[in-house]
Amino acid sequence: MPATKYGSVREALRTGMRDYNAGDKLGAVQALEYAAGQGHTLALWKLGRMYADGDGVQHDDLKAFEYFSKLADQNADESPDSPNAPVISSAFVALGTYFLDGIKGTYVTANPARAVEMFNYAASYFSDSNAQYNLARLYLEGTGVEKDVRLAARWLNLAAEKGHHASQALLGHLLITGQGVPRQRAKGLMWLTLARESIDPAKEQWIAKLYDEAFSNASDSDRKLALALLEQYIQSRH
Repeated sequence: MPATKYGSVREALRTGMRDYNAGDKLGAVQALEYAAGQGHTLALWKLGRMYADGDGVQHDDLKAFEYFSKLADQNADESPDSPNAPVISSAFVALGTYFLDGIKGTYVTANPARAVEMFNYAASYFSDSNAQYNLARLYLEGTGVEKDVRLAARWLNLAAEKGHHASQALLGHLLITGQGVPRQRAKGLMWLTLARESIDPAKEQWIAKLYDEAFSNASDSDRKLALALLEQYIQSRH
């Protein structure tokens, strides 16, 4: 426990976030550790992210894992409508990612089935689009679960409807190729167009590449229908 005393957990959190935003990340860690020691959700999440990213602290996946684990264990039953729900669900997603490959040199070993549990909980209970995408990828690959492309497509569709770009792109690709799902070229091109318009092509080249391939191989009628579907989709959102 840091030597600095804070009037309350809230004060420690405010101090930590203020120091973080001011660039004093050492001071931020001290304050956040105090708040995390009292079980504060946001402090646990922020410290997990800092250690996972090496953001102002030495990169340490095990410390990140332990902060995310404490957060998930203490708040698994939090209402999906709670203001804290996004950070709690993201902790489950982070844990799932760690369980996929394990953390080298630690007690956290690769456990794909456990990763599926983490992603499935966040995807189902919190409707987390990142979890839905990750879960879909596991069903596509047959990692930790029996391969099921149709189920993967359903999870991708849920995330795509929330504007998750990678899910839109992957769902579009499945629909265009008819890989394990009924082929719908125009609808696939619609999803890929949505994904392509929302990204920086230099940073997510795989999405841009899938779109370019789909567009160049599409017939004029598929392109026209995709555009009509896109207009309908956008209008339904307003």
